[in-house]
Amino acid sequence: MIRDSHDTYVTATPLLYEENGELTLHFGFPTIQSRMLKADPERLILDYTRTMMGFLLFQPKPERIAMIGLGGGSLAKYCCRRLPDSDFTAIELSPEVIALREDFGIPQDNERFRIICADGADFVRCEIESLDVLLVDGFDSGGQPGQLCSAAFYDHCHAALRQGGVLVVNLCADDTGYGSYIGRISDSFHEKTVVVDADDGDNKIVFACKGGRFPLSLSEVAERLRALEAEHPVELDKTAQKILHREKARSGRSRKRR
Repeated sequence: MIRDSHDTYVTATPLLYEENGELTLHFGFPTIQSRMLKADPERLILDYTRTMMGFLLFQPKPERIAMIGLGGGSLAKYCCRRLPDSDFTAIELSPEVIALREDFGIPQDNERFRIICADGADFVRCEIESLDVLLVDGFDSGGQPGQLCSAAFYDHCHAALRQGGVLVVNLCADDTGYGSYIGRISDSFHEKTVVVDADDGDNKIVFACKGGRFPLSLSEVAERLRALEAEHPVELDKTAQKILHREKARSGRSRKRR
């Protein structure tokens, strides 16, 4: 989801809008839930989706990925095509959104790819150390649902991940609860978190790691970029620079406090 600062017309029913070869999904105008280029339906158009794919820097070859919030399926389609050896589950609460999967060219379910209609909070509560990557991009007509940003939810996200697993959360900085959400994620993941800006709208992307090495060193990032960039045209170098910049700034603040 990408938001801007303009007034928004809100509806509970997902709406499709087509213009200039692009198909967009809305719960309210001008807020965009998803955008697809009809000539290239698997391309990640919105910057925040490309930034979320930065999880590859932490988990280059995930065995199992889950995503809460389907939208137009941009991330689902990308992972299905570019990570064919990964098992992928998308959890979407709205059957009306799922009913639009053919409009957005989302693949049919198979043994390694599926969409289920369920509450994402219920899903993670039942998963114990089974996921390598958990993507949270769940919004409704009112913004971030309460059950997807509580302290208990983030605790369950931590429990659902295997050691070395990564949680990726799309947040909107203009949400009045934004600061609280960041604090809750940090608490649940023992401060192994980093927050970076997406270039479009007010989106902030949170990466949180369970155990493992965190933060990544410059040499580790460089090595993973060399291995990944040819297969993943999602500006991983740009996301890596943002992560390293944030970590450098945080380390500097820590030294000053000492």
